Amino acid sequence: MNNTFTQIHTVKFQQPLHADVETNHNPAFEVRFEADGEIPVPQVVIWLGSGEEQHVVQGEQIRKGINNTYVATVPANLIPIGDHMLQVQGCRKLDLATAIEPDWVKTSKPLNIDTPSLTTQQLLARRFGKGPVRPTEAKPIPAMVRVTVNGQQVVVEPETTILEVTRQLGIRIPTLCHFKLDSFNVEHRMGSCRVCVVEVEDRHNLLPACCTPVVDGMKIKTNSLRAINARRTMLDLILSDHPKECLTCEANQSCELQNLAHEFGLHKVLYEGEQSTYAIDLANEAIVRNLDKCIMCRRCETACNEIQTVGILSGVRRGFEAVVAPTGEKSLADTKCVFCGQCVAACPVGALSANNRTYDVWTALNNPRKKVIVQTAPAVRAAFHEAFDKPAGSCSTGKLVSALRNLGFDHVFDTDFAADLTIMEEATEFIARLNKNENLPILTSCCPGWVKFFEHQFPELMYMPSTAKSPQQMFGAIAKSYYANKIGVNPEDLVVVSVMPCLAKKYEASRSEFAPGGIRDVDIVISTRELASMCKEAGIMYDSLPESDFDNPLGESSGAGVIFAASGGVLEAALRSASEWLTGETLANVDFEAVRGLSGIREATVTIGDTQVKAAVASGLGNARRLLEKIKAGDASYHAIEIMACPGGCINGGGQPFIHGDTRILEKRRAAIYAEDAHKPIRKSHENEYIKKLYEEFLGEPGSEKAHQLLHTHFQKRDNL
Repeated sequence: MNNTFTQIHTVKFQQPLHADVETNHNPAFEVRFEADGEIPVPQVVIWLGSGEEQHVVQGEQIRKGINNTYVATVPANLIPIGDHMLQVQGCRKLDLATAIEPDWVKTSKPLNIDTPSLTTQQLLARRFGKGPVRPTEAKPIPAMVRVTVNGQQVVVEPETTILEVTRQLGIRIPTLCHFKLDSFNVEHRMGSCRVCVVEVEDRHNLLPACCTPVVDGMKIKTNSLRAINARRTMLDLILSDHPKECLTCEANQSCELQNLAHEFGLHKVLYEGEQSTYAIDLANEAIVRNLDKCIMCRRCETACNEIQTVGILSGVRRGFEAVVAPTGEKSLADTKCVFCGQCVAACPVGALSANNRTYDVWTALNNPRKKVIVQTAPAVRAAFHEAFDKPAGSCSTGKLVSALRNLGFDHVFDTDFAADLTIMEEATEFIARLNKNENLPILTSCCPGWVKFFEHQFPELMYMPSTAKSPQQMFGAIAKSYYANKIGVNPEDLVVVSVMPCLAKKYEASRSEFAPGGIRDVDIVISTRELASMCKEAGIMYDSLPESDFDNPLGESSGAGVIFAASGGVLEAALRSASEWLTGETLANVDFEAVRGLSGIREATVTIGDTQVKAAVASGLGNARRLLEKIKAGDASYHAIEIMACPGGCINGGGQPFIHGDTRILEKRRAAIYAEDAHKPIRKSHENEYIKKLYEEFLGEPGSEKAHQLLHTHFQKRDNL
């Protein structure tokens, strides 16, 4: 082997990680390296601690990529906390990259050892000052598959699809029904649209690239005239049974079918004829279903049934009339739909969309008899700017406030204030339960999608959720009472508008228990996408917006309120306050990093005084189901659990700018939220001076009778149909 050397990294694991059998989640990081020619048995060795023990990655854990590159997946469940040495033998270039949990592994710059005469023992002696170590037994590499794509030869793993191979080679094949979420290990590849067909030598039929695994010796043509004509024909046929109302469609300019038609230059409908027609479902405030636009990609089924396990969508009818709908073609309002909006995010066209309330907001803003205020959720600031073609990875808080003022709102407030208020009530409730050792674990109840999910599917656990309202509804209750009285406005003349990342918040505001005396606490809910469209309609230029602060008294917040946007944030915020209240001591470090991340289920044990608090976090309702089933079976027990309906939390809400399967955007949004928290002068909810003032002037104390009247709610058993 020529021009190769061994590279060494010092790897610091910051917390122990364990594989989760229930979710098939095994935390890992990837080591990517190159070599000259074939390596018979490449190895990645993790020398644990002092170098006397080792963990070897080889065989099936190393896969060969393109052009003599290799990727080793290093599982973390056997690696303890501490400093370890990572050694790659026989590599030419090494790139150590975090793959799933970017918070828990830190690396040094590599120590390149380019002296071939150095033995492994000498390398270790340089790092640890130790003597000989046990040799490692090598295992054979699994057989790889050699394929040719448009004349290019490549070696890939078995079971790799044609689409995956072409993407590795930088060759784009159009897709419509295919959908993949890397961070959540979800892929929808039914091959139903046939837009991705390719020609394969010695195969009579064209093959769908998204769901056809390659075989050894396969010769593929992605751009043959036969394949191109077939794709155009499939698109023409789809368009022939699709409404021609693009200009007024909610998905206009974000529709994948529209984009492909433009890309293919399909400016005329070739096949005119009968079109399938269905009733439009407008029976709820969150989601509109227009099945005339359904293309039977069935991506919404994967979102509803596999990711969320709500299970209300499936293919119904046959042939030309086939469509995706609930059993009996019921309205969503008559099903156990939780209105999380993940089906909307998955839909490539306008068959599923948010119930748009922007005109209602314009009407209110232009009504001189109404005082119109707005609250904006923490996750909105992490994604609002993306709607103006800005890159993900920052918070646009100041510009967001300016945009809302420019639209004409009388006052601009922060839902983070109400998040701090939620923690005051929820942490008080948690401490009471913990001291009495009853009704544990406490479940967070901030997420309306999650609340409706357990009302339908886990009514026997109704005692677990906190009775505290969500921040949105707490804000509305305080605005229509405390704030309305302060400014001398009747509650019925005060219009409360919410800007939320979540479509379920539209449903939540319409629940009858949140309209005391027939006056809703929150009048109108719009999504992040809807707000962006209002700004564009008003001619607001994002780049020219100045940085502005929220108004008070309902605009001041702590860092604990900000992190409600990310999975694990509500639990971490509660732990910050509960820890200090229980111990009477100031936290030296308010960062509970063990509960952070994008993985579906996370567990942590937090020491509070003399108590070991066992906590869990689940995001995505499928993961929530698995966690609750474990509790019901007696296989797990906790003191506190946070559950968010959307995978990754509110940053991935159904009303956010679409990520189109790119989960790296979620990681950037999450990082932006924690960066904003880190720079806040106050990072604990109970230190918010305006929250203190609210209790002094109006509520009394957390958990008081008035607090329960305004800030707490009840749940109800619903049919699981």
